[in-house]
Amino acid sequence: MKHERFIAWCLATPWALMPERMAAYASMLARQYAAPRAGEEEGPEYMDSPQRIAAAPRRNNARSGAIAVIPVYGAIVQRASQIDICEGGTSTQQISAALADAMADDTVAQVLLDIDSPGGSVYGLQEVASEVSRAQKPVIAVANSLAASAAYWLGTAASEFYVTPGGQVGSIGVWQAHQDWSKALAEQGVNVTLISAGKFKVEGNPYQPLDAEAQSFMQSRVDDYYGAFTKAVAKGRKVGIDQVRNGMGQGRVLGAEQAVAEKMVDGIATFDEVVARMQRNIRSSKPAASRLARAQRELAIMG
Repeated sequence: MKHERFIAWCLATPWALMPERMAAYASMLARQYAAPRAGEEEGPEYMDSPQRIAAAPRRNNARSGAIAVIPVYGAIVQRASQIDICEGGTSTQQISAALADAMADDTVAQVLLDIDSPGGSVYGLQEVASEVSRAQKPVIAVANSLAASAAYWLGTAASEFYVTPGGQVGSIGVWQAHQDWSKALAEQGVNVTLISAGKFKVEGNPYQPLDAEAQSFMQSRVDDYYGAFTKAVAKGRKVGIDQVRNGMGQGRVLGAEQAVAEKMVDGIATFDEVVARMQRNIRSSKPAASRLARAQRELAIMG
């Protein structure tokens, strides 16, 4: 069944996602792909859905000095074709494409990441976060109203990071799951024999209990991603790694006031307040830019 494929995909993926959201996604998929009644069609094939084209970033105006708004809504996955798996969401491919468009657009002065996401897969996240941190134009992020786990990781890559008054940020952590079907299969009289080559090729398979060696390896991979996550947060928030690991909620999401106290964000502001602040910064930077342009023209004439 399709929802079983969804579960298998989830189990094979390390997640920087609020665990309760994964349970909700699994429940929705189970209902959506339940056996259809007579005369009804089966649910859509999520793994083979056509790739979606990332929407162009929304701008607050079309003049020079515009702000490109890139929405980061729902679960974050790597590829656009995976979005249907999580009942809608955003892919790192879409974010990367929209960011590149904004960097190439001469009318865009700054970029705003409008984040409302419980997090998602770690795949592709590290790469797009690096693109945000290296962007040639200012990139501001706002948790409007949730930036958890992978979404928080992305937000910390921005030059400034805000949370709405009623918003939440955090859930700094990584998790993975193993599902053991052996007892259920045995009760149904089903015996699975795995034929494989390679010492660890079928390690962690769902047809037998997870042994200590396999669990230790899975834990090491989770620890690797957690190390990259905390290092990125420490760099983005300009704090020590110990402060990230021993504070900042330790895997919990925190409300706006506590997040500011923990230095997880730069301040509390609504979406409109963040946009207004960005507009003021753009206006204040224009005279200096104009003087530089005049000086460059004069040097060119003298040359």
